[in-house]
Amino acid sequence: MIEVTGLTKRFGSKIAVDNLSFSVEKGEVLGFLGPNGAGKSTTMRMVTGFLPVTKGKIEISGVSVIRNPIEAKQKIGYLPESAPLYNDMTVQGFLKFCASMRGLSGNARREAVSKSIETCFLENVARQSIGTLSKGYRHRTCLAQSLLHDPEVLVLDEPTDGLDPNQKLEVRKLIKNLGKEKAILFSTHILEEVSAACTRAVIVDKGSIVADGTPEQLSKEGGGSLYDLFHKVTSFETPAA
Repeated sequence: MIEVTGLTKRFGSKIAVDNLSFSVEKGEVLGFLGPNGAGKSTTMRMVTGFLPVTKGKIEISGVSVIRNPIEAKQKIGYLPESAPLYNDMTVQGFLKFCASMRGLSGNARREAVSKSIETCFLENVARQSIGTLSKGYRHRTCLAQSLLHDPEVLVLDEPTDGLDPNQKLEVRKLIKNLGKEKAILFSTHILEEVSAACTRAVIVDKGSIVADGTPEQLSKEGGGSLYDLFHKVTSFETPAA
């Protein structure tokens, strides 16, 4: 459902993403691992059409993000890093607004908002102002907006960043459950999320893939430890991306 081939991104003379190729199928949760500055967010932004591609191909369910960006984006739910919110809106009001932007109206909009609120466990704060929410609830509100149009593909950039341990556990369970019906790509630098939520993972360093496999395979390559493999294949200093 996500097919990335030879993806490259240059910022002037700097190469932020270097000839990446990977795929994510329906029912698969692919963890995109790497140290800060490894090119994870830059890759996510190209996959979702937010950033132009220097070279390479990206297809979402067979639709080219480069040639047919609108059609491709209709198939994607995107949770960007530090997703923006309108503090003066209620959770329900914000989701209604986002659903309208997705072209939903009437019963379809009401059902989509209700389902996303239920899926992300937002019932208790649905009529509360976003500005009064805890960081965990704000994060779940951002995730809920990505689900409104029931996308085939989810792209989640650091979906548990800044959450407390209980909130992280909830979001990981939610991602794992959603991954049964969708293709999910999510970036993280938290290694325990691989075994908690992923069916497969790739490790990137300096814009290139340096390891690819199931959590069990990667741990085995690291001598029984994913941490050891991560330290082995990544560098301590990576370019900002």
